[in-house]
Amino acid sequence: MAEDGSILSYACPRCDRALDAVGDRLRCAGCRVDFPRVAGIPWLFAEPGAALDEWRARFGFALRRAEQEAARLEAASGAPTLREQTKARLAASRAALVDHAARLRTLLAPLGEAIATAKPETYLALRTRLPPDQGLTTYYHNVHRDWAWGERENEAALAAVAAALGDRPAGRTLVLGAGAGRLAYDFHERCGPSVTAALDFNPLLVLVAARAARGEAVELYEFPLAPRSTAEHAVLRRLAAPAPARAGLEFVLADAHRPPFAAGAFDTIVTPWLIDILPEPFDALAARINALLADGGRWLNFGSLAFHDADPALRYGLDECVAALEEHGFGTPEVTEQEVPYMASPASRHARLERTVTWIAEKRRAAKRPARYQALPEWLVRGTDPVPLTDSFRTQVATTRIHAFIMSLIDGRRSLKDIAAVLAEQRLVAPEEGEGLIRGFLIKMYDDSRRGIGY
Repeated sequence: MAEDGSILSYACPRCDRALDAVGDRLRCAGCRVDFPRVAGIPWLFAEPGAALDEWRARFGFALRRAEQEAARLEAASGAPTLREQTKARLAASRAALVDHAARLRTLLAPLGEAIATAKPETYLALRTRLPPDQGLTTYYHNVHRDWAWGERENEAALAAVAAALGDRPAGRTLVLGAGAGRLAYDFHERCGPSVTAALDFNPLLVLVAARAARGEAVELYEFPLAPRSTAEHAVLRRLAAPAPARAGLEFVLADAHRPPFAAGAFDTIVTPWLIDILPEPFDALAARINALLADGGRWLNFGSLAFHDADPALRYGLDECVAALEEHGFGTPEVTEQEVPYMASPASRHARLERTVTWIAEKRRAAKRPARYQALPEWLVRGTDPVPLTDSFRTQVATTRIHAFIMSLIDGRRSLKDIAAVLAEQRLVAPEEGEGLIRGFLIKMYDDSRRGIGY
């Protein structure tokens, strides 16, 4: 047991040195960095202060979007020709959004004050997200599936991993990318690990999961993708576990690329719905998981297999994953596939079946450890080095200038033809193609504005 009472021992995500408990914080004596706790949960990002600022900014962005959408609903409800049913839906949705924002403020208060001083356009322009496609509420629907209505889906996930584990002892278990936490909770309760570390980088998901696992209830609104009725546009859900978790389930806020644990710390590592959404290559993940496992430990994977890497060579299929596992020190995995329901909310018309892949692979030998993951280059982290003018940046600079120039021509007086003529005069487009290009550009801008993109 660690000095702070935790049954887990943590290592620095920067240098791998064991962390010391100092008051309510953890400290790396080598890096001279303190890692705080958020609502009692270790905050073990490599740059803890920067990560806290980042999530506060995402929190602020989420609040501003909620406020802006509530204003749009209020404005829409003032139209004179609306039916009473429509007025009632808009009013109920707006009230839910306002209440939702207040509940988020309460739930996420341990993060500190949300950074919400900038306009939404500023957040969009600066992309206050890391990774860029993971916002605070990217997997918000998962908390409702995990802790409100998703018993069928939760049972299917647990059945898949439990069947793969079989009679093998789970031992010390890490759930890497635990999300909203239900699989980690169910695995801990029913598969008998001696300790379960549930790690995720999203504080909204982890704070809900930790409270549910303690036996507390959290009330948050679900906003179904395709509401089945007027009343189901916003549904207040009670999020709760069947019972408080037994001792040994601990939550950790950290980056899956830099798990804050020593080499060989775990007997079982579970990766649920994770491997195909990480930005680093699968081979690096395989080597990283190998290092975290004790000799004879097991990698238990469950979820989709749909890699979308920019490099086509890294969009692995199952056979390539199996080959990579064997190259990185694992025995030939036992693989099963099954169809499971996915996000079948009772309040939504939107749901699907997912063909999932489950494997369990034993660590047979140590693999060469990959280089420490670098989410950002040094010139971004340090902030004192010159920003390199790469070919990509050159292209983006030119594109942004043209985009901004076109937008500056929209003044409420010029027509589409007028704008095309100006661009032709500036030799940015050929006269014969300018009108068609501008029409396509403005169609996209118009469609985006009607869908609310950019708000």
